Amino acid sequence: MDWLALGLFVGGLLAVVTGLLPPASASDAMQRIAPLLGFLASVILLAELTSKAEVFDVLATRVARWGGGSYVRLFGLCVLFASATTVALNLDTTAVLLTPVMLALAVRVGIPPVPLAMTTVWLANTASLLLPASNLTNLLAANRVALSPLGLVRVMWLPELASIAVTMALLWWFFWRPRRRGETATSYTPPPDHRPGDPLLFRICAVATAGFLVTVLTGAVTLWMASTAAALLVVAAFALRRRGELRLSLIPWRLLIMVPGMFLVVETLDAHGLHQILAAAIGSDGGTAGVLRASAVGGGLSNVLNNLPVYLAGESVVPTGNHLQLLGLLVGTNVGPVITPWASLAILLWFERCRAFGVRVPLRTFMLTGTALAVGTMAAATLALTAVG
Repeated sequence: MDWLALGLFVGGLLAVVTGLLPPASASDAMQRIAPLLGFLASVILLAELTSKAEVFDVLATRVARWGGGSYVRLFGLCVLFASATTVALNLDTTAVLLTPVMLALAVRVGIPPVPLAMTTVWLANTASLLLPASNLTNLLAANRVALSPLGLVRVMWLPELASIAVTMALLWWFFWRPRRRGETATSYTPPPDHRPGDPLLFRICAVATAGFLVTVLTGAVTLWMASTAAALLVVAAFALRRRGELRLSLIPWRLLIMVPGMFLVVETLDAHGLHQILAAAIGSDGGTAGVLRASAVGGGLSNVLNNLPVYLAGESVVPTGNHLQLLGLLVGTNVGPVITPWASLAILLWFERCRAFGVRVPLRTFMLTGTALAVGTMAAATLALTAVG
């Protein structure tokens, strides 16, 4: 990931320096992603310090106790939490704030962390179809086809359920069934309540995180403003209580160079034929075959590049009146980017959280199981979309 981040950043700079990407296009791209970079820096800082205040340990302990010692019930709870967080808040918030809870839960329950980590990252992507707030691409698509939030729900409720159902089945088969967990036990011993070492710092961080989540849910301010305000409150609390924990290494430098580089590279490709390739690949068929084709192209190319720029580029080539085809593209770019580490921002954020906790998910496992998930969820959700549409 370090080499990937550096390679994308250098590649993007070279594209600008050599003139492959016009300076005006590069400037526009940087202006569009500036709020995104602000969100990345602040929300990861918030997550790091909130973790140090033991907020995630307390939440994980309560989830483990609600599970009542049953792995099956615990699996259902984890799916429910990940899906609900993604739907109500958005997939990036799930990746940043729910991943530490899941990883702390693995410690409390005494099971390998990979099943819980994969539950988070898969559902962050595959449960993001229902509301405009669930995914930035949803908001863009809803505006394009003039759908209200309720209108989007009426179209996407069945694709959402189909996508989650496939995800649950594959999560259980690949990661949660006893043999895949590395044990045959069907139950666990619920842990005792966890008491944080600094109750005041815990309460401040819990309030800041809850405030961020409520602000995101209500849409009162932009995402980066909400995360920045919460992060500043938490930083101030640590400055007063545990100043030694504040270090420059808390800032996600790797992501802050990777994301601009990625967008510059995609902008360069778009300026040199990506638009024409997408137009030919997606086509103009508004029927079932065209919807399936748009979904497959969107999901496949998202794993090569990244889902947000692919959706933006794909949206521009879908004929204006082909609303169902555009929503097929949306399904593909939402649930399909689960194969490569750079396919969606949520996956990049998730890898950072896993790395911070010292959890390693083998890339081969991630990509092979992700391929099965992408094929299954794209097919099920897109066919459900054509049934509803």
